[in-house]
Amino acid sequence: MKARALVAWNVLRIRVSLGISQEQLAYDAAIDRSYMGGIEQQKKNPTIDLLERIAETLEVHVSEFFVQPTRGATPPQTLPKGRKPKRPHRKAR
Repeated sequence: MKARALVAWNVLRIRVSLGISQEQLAYDAAIDRSYMGGIEQQKKNPTIDLLERIAETLEVHVSEFFVQPTRGATPPQTLPKGRKPKRPHRKAR
């Protein structure tokens, strides 16, 4: 897997596993939302400094973006459409 694809795969994987929307990650890392989308779609080539900022925001080491997926791994699924991830309903008191 090429480096840009590997970064895209892992950024998406980590972001979704944490339940963070693309928009929220972009905001928290001070990156334009469309640029963040471009990283995950392999259309943008982020600098090391930018990857470091994203890693800090996700609270992972930048090396996590270069972890090879296991053979036959399915691509990470995106969060449901919309600006907020679905959250469990609270029980009424």
